[in-house]
Amino acid sequence: MQDLREKTLRGGVARMAAQAASFLLRFGSLMLLARLLDPKDFGLVGMVTAFTGVLNLFRDFGLSAAAVQRTTVTEEQISTLFWINVFVGALLGLASVALAPAVSAFYREPRLLAVTFVLAAGFLFNAAGVQHGALLQRQMRFSVMAVINTASLIVATAIAVGGALAGYGYWALVAMTVTTPLLSTIGSWLATGWIPGRPHRRAGIRSMMRFGGTVTLNTLVVYIASNLEKVLLGRYWGVDAIGIYGRAYQLINIPTENLNSAAGEVAFSALSRLQDDPRRLKSYFLKGYSLVLALTLPLTVACAFFADDIVLVLLGPKWKDAAPILRFLAPTILVFAIANPLSWLLSAIGLVKRNLKLALFIAPTMIAGYLIALPYGPKGVAFAYSAVLVLWVVPLIAWCVRGTVIRFQDIMLVVSRPLASSVVAGVFAFGARLLWRQSSSHLGLLVGEITVLLVVYLAMLLFVAGQRSFYLNLLRGLAERSPSKENALISV
Repeated sequence: MQDLREKTLRGGVARMAAQAASFLLRFGSLMLLARLLDPKDFGLVGMVTAFTGVLNLFRDFGLSAAAVQRTTVTEEQISTLFWINVFVGALLGLASVALAPAVSAFYREPRLLAVTFVLAAGFLFNAAGVQHGALLQRQMRFSVMAVINTASLIVATAIAVGGALAGYGYWALVAMTVTTPLLSTIGSWLATGWIPGRPHRRAGIRSMMRFGGTVTLNTLVVYIASNLEKVLLGRYWGVDAIGIYGRAYQLINIPTENLNSAAGEVAFSALSRLQDDPRRLKSYFLKGYSLVLALTLPLTVACAFFADDIVLVLLGPKWKDAAPILRFLAPTILVFAIANPLSWLLSAIGLVKRNLKLALFIAPTMIAGYLIALPYGPKGVAFAYSAVLVLWVVPLIAWCVRGTVIRFQDIMLVVSRPLASSVVAGVFAFGARLLWRQSSSHLGLLVGEITVLLVVYLAMLLFVAGQRSFYLNLLRGLAERSPSKENALISV
């Protein structure tokens, strides 16, 4: 606990740096693969992952989160959880193979049979590294995790690009999907040096199983609500429609997923250590919340105002139909930036059942929105996706913070500063776009728009909104050195 602040700050920087590298790699691979492959190739893999993604939610049964959230865990508990994860991973792989004929028949696409068979191996690869990753996260060794994740993505991306250049089509994407978890698991084993022992019947993991089961059920509900539209579009509008929608969704998802993944791992680990210290818990949460929103809001504005230029520069002219979909999906970046940290808070203090209740209320409204908008195609579905989430955001905040040390007013104050700054910056950047659009290429125009957006946004946030001292304090914290040594392998 003595060096928690330092580990949180340095861990956050390490994860952000890794996610920045991941962001560049994933966008770079997307740009290359979008030019080397056709929408149908992405659509074929997207059809399978929409189904296997559901099974993938059960890969660790929430046991990694349970291991991190607990104040202490024993060697016997971690070993038992490891073997449970492997058993579940093997079952999911077999279930994926068994479902392959049904997936192929549902889409009326015979090529999906072999693709589903190969992707099934990913379940076992993931399961074998779950508890090793949890150990690294408990120790807050985020620099090590950053190296593992980045290296795995580099190798997997190289394999995918090489396969696409060699003419393997959608199999290049399949290879990338399977290789990433395999390399990540190998890296986690090497980094921890931990070899699992035999499982124990009375290891005291019942409460951890309940926690993990609730987390998994919540994740399942959220996943279905967030991905059912892809299944419906693929079934009723075909491969091209899901390919176009999927690339627009990916442009939205890559930056938000990277940011939420980096911030979420660090925040969950730190807040779990502080669950018995309400004052520090509130301070850590609000500071982290402010940082996540500050990094996310410019992305929302850029995708909403400059969707055409983003698609043309990053994907190329043949993907121009993805631009309006990207614009309609832009508000979801803001909603997830507001909602996801609240979910980390509830999980860290043990209120996972509240997370589940929220998901059970929101998911049916999202699905109803998809069904109403489905006759209008990908654009209609994208609009419905955003509209439902925007309508839910204020009630969601109020429900999440009820009975916690965080007040509704705290959240509103934190959100208001970067939100107002981003709106003003967006107006200036859009004005610059109107002045330059006749005289610049799409690349030059996009660079100019983003530059104006970021400069005005930083000026507003730091000086007008009064956040300069906050970020200076963060930088000073990173510069401080702590004499404490690393914690033990399992206990924190």
